[in-house]
Amino acid sequence: MQIAKDTAVEFHYTLSEAGEQIETSTTGEPLTYLHGNDSMLPGLENALEGKNSGDKFSVTLAPDEAYGEYQEGLVQRIPLKHLQGLGNNKAWQAGMSAIVESNQGRHQVTVVKVGRFNADCDLNHPFAGKTLTFDVEVISVREATAEELAHGHVHGAGGCGH
Repeated sequence: MQIAKDTAVEFHYTLSEAGEQIETSTTGEPLTYLHGNDSMLPGLENALEGKNSGDKFSVTLAPDEAYGEYQEGLVQRIPLKHLQGLGNNKAWQAGMSAIVESNQGRHQVTVVKVGRFNADCDLNHPFAGKTLTFDVEVISVREATAEELAHGHVHGAGGCGH
């Protein structure tokens, strides 16, 4: 089956910038998404269109096809209690990535400066302004279920619980 609108897609990727690997899914679970429902980077989704299980390919995306251009002045002061993702680290430090929940959803931010109660955070995605290369292997493609289409995302074994 080919990847098309409303298919559930599972794939592994390795992400690099200028030949330097940034991250990979190959050491864990593949990434899953609902194709054609604005849940994937536009340039990557376009490259996946029409591919089949087992296909392997590389695609290089300019910033406007990936995480957008870097925008100066997108620093905001956020209370430390709203930063998520510290893990086992004792304290937030400049350069760390955090997740922040807002009324527009979850956002990844970069801590720029830490105070006693607040942190100044760069709201640009850490990959904003970067030309990125994805090496992709399509693992599986199937028709999405009616429930997945209604919820707007792929469900794992046993559903999603809502």
